Amino acid sequence: MRAVLRLNACAIALAFLVLSTAFAAESVTIREILDEPASYHLKQVTLFGTVRNVQPLDPYRLPAGTTCYGAYLFYLEDETASINVAVFGLCGVPTVKDPDVEDGAHVELRATIQAPAHGGYYLSFDGLKVAGEREGVIQAVADRIIPVSE
Repeated sequence: MRAVLRLNACAIALAFLVLSTAFAAESVTIREILDEPASYHLKQVTLFGTVRNVQPLDPYRLPAGTTCYGAYLFYLEDETASINVAVFGLCGVPTVKDPDVEDGAHVELRATIQAPAHGGYYLSFDGLKVAGEREGVIQAVADRIIPVSE
């Protein structure tokens, strides 16, 4: 019985490893995304770069009426280009929170790309906007930000 349990545990661990590798975010340059935004729309990617121009946002309201707090925008710059990054903050939980990054920080960013002309929303200084309202909006929505030591 123990051998069967051990075998099942190994099979589960192997399946988890295979699945996590299959769904890992693809590492790309910012220029690749800007050159072919439609092919990256709603894809998870990994970017490496330097944080620039961090801008905390006022609380904003979702279309369903929930208010979100602690959102901010910044640009991520690599050796090829820079891209707008949105951190949506916490929704439905009133809180005061400083951004998790500061200007000049080197980070690994795991994000979902939002490309223009595909509908959906993007985060602006005026809160959440429908993507069709502004042409050319390419935004990386942060899923995870990891500091990189040099």
